[in-house]
Amino acid sequence: MAKFTQAAKVGLFFVGAAAAGFAVYRTVGGNVRSGGTYVVFAHIKDATGLAANSRVAIAGIPVGTIDAIKLENGMARVEVRMKGDVPLYDNATIGKKSASLLGESVIVLTPGTDDKRKLKDGDEVHVVVESASTDQIMNDVARIADRVKLVAEQLAASLGTEQGGDNMRRILSNVAEATEALNVTIRENRQTIKDTLGNVNRITAAGEPQLVKILENVRVITEDLKLMLAQQNPKNNGEKGELRSTVERVNRASASLESALGHIDSIAGRVDRGEGTIGRLTKDDALINEVQGVAEGVNEYVDGLRRVQAIVGLRSDYNFLAGTIKSYVELRIQPREDKYYLIELINDPRGKTTFTQTDTDTTNPNEPAHYRTVTTTTTDAFRFSIQFARRLGPVTGRFGIKESTGGVGLDLHLFNDRFELVNDVFGFGESTRPRFRIFAGYEFLHRLWLLGGVDHIFLADRRDYFLGLQLRFTDDDLKTILPFSGGFTSAGK
Repeated sequence: MAKFTQAAKVGLFFVGAAAAGFAVYRTVGGNVRSGGTYVVFAHIKDATGLAANSRVAIAGIPVGTIDAIKLENGMARVEVRMKGDVPLYDNATIGKKSASLLGESVIVLTPGTDDKRKLKDGDEVHVVVESASTDQIMNDVARIADRVKLVAEQLAASLGTEQGGDNMRRILSNVAEATEALNVTIRENRQTIKDTLGNVNRITAAGEPQLVKILENVRVITEDLKLMLAQQNPKNNGEKGELRSTVERVNRASASLESALGHIDSIAGRVDRGEGTIGRLTKDDALINEVQGVAEGVNEYVDGLRRVQAIVGLRSDYNFLAGTIKSYVELRIQPREDKYYLIELINDPRGKTTFTQTDTDTTNPNEPAHYRTVTTTTTDAFRFSIQFARRLGPVTGRFGIKESTGGVGLDLHLFNDRFELVNDVFGFGESTRPRFRIFAGYEFLHRLWLLGGVDHIFLADRRDYFLGLQLRFTDDDLKTILPFSGGFTSAGK
C-alpha cells in the first residue's frame, strides 16, 4: 500500500508539472492559438538590424515573429510567421522600423482591407515601405550646402569685382536722372497740381463732420496705443503696457541672440584655426583616421551584440525504474546560427555518484594475497554543464563539461529542426565505463518538446528509461511576460 501511495504522489506531481509547463507555454508562446500560424514573405533592400525570431508588430502590438532571413536575387527575403487569428490581405504593407539606439529593428505591417484577397500560407507581401536612411538625409543636406555655396560665389562674382562696381554706379546714375525728370514734370504741371489741391480742399470742407469723427477715432486709438507703450498702465494695476513688454522681450531675445552668435563665431574661428578637440579633429588626418577606426570597432561590437540570441529551456524527466523526477534549467547563448554555448543546472534526485577503487596486497593467510575494493559514494548535490556546440548541416557536435564531468555529444536535427536525436557520452571519472545516454525529442507544439530515451546504457545495474517535457523560449518571448517590456520597446521606437 505504501508503494502505491508513493507512485500516486509521483504521478500527481508529474501531471501538475505538465499542467504548469503548459500554462507557462500558453503565457510565453503567444503565437500558438486555436487557429495556428501561417507564413508570408517579402523582399526588402536592407535587412540591417533584423534577426530571426524577433517580433513583428501591427500598430505596436506583436502579431508574429521573423521566421527566417535569406538572401534571394540580391535582396533580403524576410519570412514572417503570423498568428492565425490576424489576417493579412493583398494590399497589406511591410516595412522596417528602428527599435533602439543600438541599431535593433523590427518589422511593422499594415493588414490591408478586407475587400482584397486574403493572404494564405506561403504568399508574398508585395507592398514594401522603404524608410529614408541617415545616409540619404546627410547626402541631401550636402547637396543643399553645395547649391548655397554656388549662389554665394555668383553674388561675389557679380558685385565683388571692378565691373560690378561700375554697374552699381550706372544704376545709381540712372536713379538720379529719373528723379530729375520727375522734378521737371512737377514744375511743368504746377497749375494742374494747384487745381488738384483746390479740389481736395473743397472735398475736405464738405467732409469735415466725417473728418472730425475720424480724428476722434484716431485720438482714441492713439490714447490706447499710449497706454500700451506706457511704463506703467493705470488701467492694469500699474503694470507695464503690453506692447512695451513685448518690445522689451524682443530686445532681451535679440541681445541673447547676439551673444549666442558671438560665441558661435568664436567657436567657429577656433575650429577653423584647428584649436581644441573639434578643431584638431577637422585638421589632423591621423586623428580622423583613429576616430574612424574606433567608430568602426564600436559598430562591429554593437552589431555582434545585436546578433546574440538567448534561448532558455525548462525540462523535467521522469525515470521509470528509479521512480524519480530529474529537472534541468538550460541557457543557450547563440551568437550565430551555427554556433552556441550551453549552460545547464541539473537537479538529479539520485545525487552525484563517485567510485573509488582500492587495490590491496596482504600476507594475511586468512585473506586473499591480492584483492580490490570498490567504494561507491553518492552525495546530494547539483550538477552543471558547460559546453561549446558547433553545427554542420543537420549535425551538431558538443564538447566540454557534462553533468560535472568531461563529456562529448552529437545531435541530429531532422524535419525542419522539429525532431532531434541526442547522444551524450560523459562520466569518464565516475567508473571504468563512461555514461552513455541517448534520447529523441519532438516539438509537438510550438516551443514545447516531448522527450524520451535511455540512460546508463553501458551499466545494467543503473540503466533506466525516462520520459519528459521541455519548454524552450527566446529572449523575445521573455519580453512578452515582463511587466516593463512594453515601456522599453515603446521607448526604443
